[in-house]
Amino acid sequence: MAGRLKAPTGRYGGKSAEERQAERRRRFLDAALQMFGAAPGYRGTTVAALSEAAGLSTRQFYEVFRTLEDVLAALHLQVNGWAEEAVLAAVAEAEELPLAERATVIFRAYAANVTADPRRIRITFVEIVGVSPRLEEQRLARRAGWIDLVCAEVAAAVARGEAAPRDYRLAATAFIGSVNGLLHDWSAGWVDATLDEVVEELVRILLGILQPAGRPLAGP
Repeated sequence: MAGRLKAPTGRYGGKSAEERQAERRRRFLDAALQMFGAAPGYRGTTVAALSEAAGLSTRQFYEVFRTLEDVLAALHLQVNGWAEEAVLAAVAEAEELPLAERATVIFRAYAANVTADPRRIRITFVEIVGVSPRLEEQRLARRAGWIDLVCAEVAAAVARGEAAPRDYRLAATAFIGSVNGLLHDWSAGWVDATLDEVVEELVRILLGILQPAGRPLAGP
């Protein structure tokens, strides 16, 4: 299929064309979360199977998306968006807390969100990897967004005298890799620990990165 089909216009069943389009998009993404995030996975899913799972036709699929890769791209952004919303709410909630407590609140919010549904972890850490140069670029761009968020929090900690002043971007990049790897391994059952213990370890790692010389910071 070279491109999306033109979607019908006008009202039908009390809904505008835009409303119907948005509802169909949601149904395709809901079906994709199950099929890509559980079985058979992105690489084992066809347009026909996804359309059937969504209760829609293949024609309706091509009115919303061009390819299954477009669906995966949209779903990856949606899952990341849910996690980002949870983290930003935690950042606002923990604004007045000391560094160690603030970091714990923030990372607990992130971990709780991404691990609440195993399908989200599979989309974020497994299915998106290696699909195409375009999706690799998107995956790395979203990772860069998380690195920016950590750097912003670190800059605020430096301004409050809670962290030593220096360029933390390389350290933040390594830290985000640790977060992703540890949460993926925990969700896969390869790490014998509770989620709270995982979060506490991540906070210890972060505090170790931020610790000013000769001035230890209290961890959780």
